[in-house]
Amino acid sequence: MSASIARGKPLAVLIALLAWFGAGLQLYLSLRLTDSMGMNTTQGLAIYFGYFTVLTNILVGMATTWPLVLSASALGRFFVQPMAIGWVATSIAFVGVSYFVLLRHVWNPQGLQLVADVLMHYVVPSLVVLYSLFTLHRVALRWTAPLWWSLYPVIYFAYVLARGVIIGSYPYHFIDASQLGYALTLRNAAALWVAFLVLSYVLMLLWRRS
Repeated sequence: MSASIARGKPLAVLIALLAWFGAGLQLYLSLRLTDSMGMNTTQGLAIYFGYFTVLTNILVGMATTWPLVLSASALGRFFVQPMAIGWVATSIAFVGVSYFVLLRHVWNPQGLQLVADVLMHYVVPSLVVLYSLFTLHRVALRWTAPLWWSLYPVIYFAYVLARGVIIGSYPYHFIDASQLGYALTLRNAAALWVAFLVLSYVLMLLWRRS
């Protein structure tokens, strides 16, 4: 484990705790909501695992937990690599930025839902970016790295389209092919992919110069 990662260990512990708590709280709230709507647990889980926010917060939880508790394992070694740290940091930062720009005006969460919302969209992304500034201090990643990282949202988009065909539901209105049609949905997805790449390169510049 590098010195920078060792120094960031207390922050990694905090991030792991908050990421798992936020994802767990959202799971509880999602299942409670779907139960009140007459849906079964399987349907509730299908809805829960449809959200990029949920999947990426779980990714953060894994990326911070594995090196802490199973550092010698394959995943433990993988998640401390600069490429992996950059991928996870960019992905969760994208969650925060896209939510702030596209979704924060769509609904008004209250109570425990507000807690989960703030944790998953603001607190965890901010802390992970801060962690990346410690661990990737003056690290010069290859400029092709964001293209590899962007496979994650591309795979997610393919998953969402397939899922939508099967269950007839889409997690976000701007990629709802049933309402927008595939042409507009693909255009929106392409714009989000470009935004992901732009954010990746902005973060890379910060890491190089921090």
